[in-house]
Amino acid sequence: MPKELFFLFLVVINLATFILYGIDKKRAQDKKWRISEKSLLLIALLGGAFGATAGMFFFRHKTRHWYFRLGLPLMALLWAGITWLVVK
Repeated sequence: MPKELFFLFLVVINLATFILYGIDKKRAQDKKWRISEKSLLLIALLGGAFGATAGMFFFRHKTRHWYFRLGLPLMALLWAGITWLVVK
């Protein structure tokens, strides 16, 4: 995979993940149908960890769950390592 395509993938998935966290927070406030925690964690694992971490703190969403507070930053570190390997 070319580096440019990899970076485009990361930008798109992280932006989408950030937006999903905002949507889920709004739906939680409005007591509407929610995005499952499994889906939120899965999209972070698939590359959206930076957007998920940013969304968690920006929207103050899922901050009480230890597996989000610990897991998302760890996934972001994992993706930072993957990105470093791609750049290298």
